[in-house]
Amino acid sequence: MVSWKGIYFILTLFGGSFFGSIFMLGPILPLMFVNPSWYRWINNRLVATWLTLPVATSKVLAQVMFVEKKVSMIMLYTTYMEVDWKIFPKTVVALLETVFGVKVIITGDAFIPGERSVIIMNHRTRMDWMFLWNCLMRYSYLRLEKICLKASLKSVPGFGWAMQAAAYVFIHRKWKDDKSHFEDMISYFCDIHEPLQLLIFPEGTDLTENSKARSNDFAEKNGLQKYEYVLHPRTTGFTFVVDRLREGKNLDAVHDITVAYPYNIPQTEKHLLYGNFPKEIHFHVHRYPVDTLPTSKEDLQLWCHKRWEEKEERLRSFYQGEKNFHFTEQSVIPPCKSEFRVLVVKLLSILYWTLFGPAMCLLMYLYSLVRWYFIITIVIFVLQERIFGGLEIIELACYRFLHKQPHLNSKKNE
Repeated sequence: MVSWKGIYFILTLFGGSFFGSIFMLGPILPLMFVNPSWYRWINNRLVATWLTLPVATSKVLAQVMFVEKKVSMIMLYTTYMEVDWKIFPKTVVALLETVFGVKVIITGDAFIPGERSVIIMNHRTRMDWMFLWNCLMRYSYLRLEKICLKASLKSVPGFGWAMQAAAYVFIHRKWKDDKSHFEDMISYFCDIHEPLQLLIFPEGTDLTENSKARSNDFAEKNGLQKYEYVLHPRTTGFTFVVDRLREGKNLDAVHDITVAYPYNIPQTEKHLLYGNFPKEIHFHVHRYPVDTLPTSKEDLQLWCHKRWEEKEERLRSFYQGEKNFHFTEQSVIPPCKSEFRVLVVKLLSILYWTLFGPAMCLLMYLYSLVRWYFIITIVIFVLQERIFGGLEIIELACYRFLHKQPHLNSKKNE
């Protein structure tokens, strides 16, 4: 049965993304044609505001467990939090933690605030990327995150528009179609010196009975180990991204994150609509500095496969044991934000996004000019995606025209 909490969660997120795209992101679109770098800087911070909302609506218990090498004792850092996100992520975090009481437990290595990284994670459910915001909000900056998502999502009104504006990387899951787009996006971020934390799911899809059967069929044909808790990773995209970011001097580390749900597992969006929010989410983080990564493509592929073998064993111990992660000796960086600051941000996020939609509706009711702006902006969002392929494609074209073309012309003149 559909739950009121699920309806509230979905409607709040959709309303925030829909009206936020039109009335917050829409007005800055012209800046893209003048200065793409400034457009990207402003856009990242606006999108980060929305990301806080989902976190704020759920109450989260974040625990950071780690072992100090020098004193050989376990230190436990526990804190109740209500999370908020960037415009969307902060909103999601706020909702999950403050309203729905989701408990988040984070173990292992923490993030260094502001560092540039590739995040690789097992894909247990279709919402793993959204739940990760609870972790990033405390240990990093939501404005840095970019996600690799399937291309069909960019056509979703509201959500898709915001993701296009955020310059998320949309893929078709066919390397021959995705390679050039990956290269263009990564080169763009490197050229404008935009730090990013790029989330990649090497498995390519979430873990279901069907996907596990296909993965095990692949393993049997290739003489590989069959997995129960993860899928065999596809390493081509991962190695390409790491190599390009390394070449562009825009990579500090790779964060290998293992996610687990000890109790209920909301596999799809429908489960959230029914109010089936996870009671607990566990994240175990391993940080690998860039200078410790293999340099050759083949060795990097083997390195990724090795991480997935470790995930399988780690998750096996998790689900068959006491449903917590066993960690090794690692130094840990404390959360970069105080819980008071996180709480304030979450509460402000919930308040802001609860009032934002009704306020925009009131403006449209009172002023015909706002109604016309609303209609025209929707038409622009729809047509640009169908004609040009998305806002991120237009942003790349603008940057090339403003910065690359003069450089190419000067080369030709020489």
